Amino acid sequence: MAAWRRTQVDADITAVPRAARRGTGPDAGPDGGAVPGGDGAIPGEGARGSGANGCAPGAVAPSPRPSRADAPREKLDGRGAGALSDAELLALVIGTGTRRRSALAIGRRLARRAPAQLGAWPLARWRQVPGIGTARACALAAAFELGRRAAERPGPSPAIRGPDDVLAQVRDLPRARREHFVVLLLNARHELQARETVSIGSLNASIVHPREVFLPAILHSAASVVLVHNHPSGDPEPSEEDLGITRRLVQVGELVGIAVLDHVIVAARGVVSLRARELL
Repeated sequence: MAAWRRTQVDADITAVPRAARRGTGPDAGPDGGAVPGGDGAIPGEGARGSGANGCAPGAVAPSPRPSRADAPREKLDGRGAGALSDAELLALVIGTGTRRRSALAIGRRLARRAPAQLGAWPLARWRQVPGIGTARACALAAAFELGRRAAERPGPSPAIRGPDDVLAQVRDLPRARREHFVVLLLNARHELQARETVSIGSLNASIVHPREVFLPAILHSAASVVLVHNHPSGDPEPSEEDLGITRRLVQVGELVGIAVLDHVIVAARGVVSLRARELL
């Protein structure tokens, strides 16, 4: 009799968990499993996976990743290298991050310093940065060395042969809101040596003195010059004042031995070369 009661009690104890596991008990879920937190669930297990982002309560949720359009590689591809911050450019050179820091996080830390300061770092200093090993240190040192060489060894100067070549050097002027008078200084091969802004005037006119035009030409030992100015009105047609100052500058150029090759007027609605119109 005692043995029978013990067997019956054991059967009653094991019946409820089995039913819950089969999905037929009161704690069964829609997929046949026990509902977390129900009477048939293991104590403490019902809260697992119920936190934000599927994390347990108290766990730190992973930070959201930036959108693909904002990632440095996609940003460079779509908008060009000039649109990237120093941190983003450094992140692209670094390539990949570590378990604790992304490449962009390392780049942001490095970007706290000026690029000129980073460019002077030896390899050993790069290795001291957390997340920068030998391979990344070599890549960064090489990138800064290339930049230094590019700055020290400029490419050949562009030749100025006509109005299109002039416009390529003053693309900021056609839509400028104030009138700028610019002089392009050329060597004997008509190659550009320098660009000098000699006057910035009002919305309608700029006052130009021959001394301001030819002083930088003399200092640069220029063989000839091209005069350029913009019309904020958008109309490139020369005015009487434009023709008068051009004639005066041509005369002064003949006196000092520096030829005025052209006077080009740029505006939003076109470009006019006084030499092409035989007004020079």
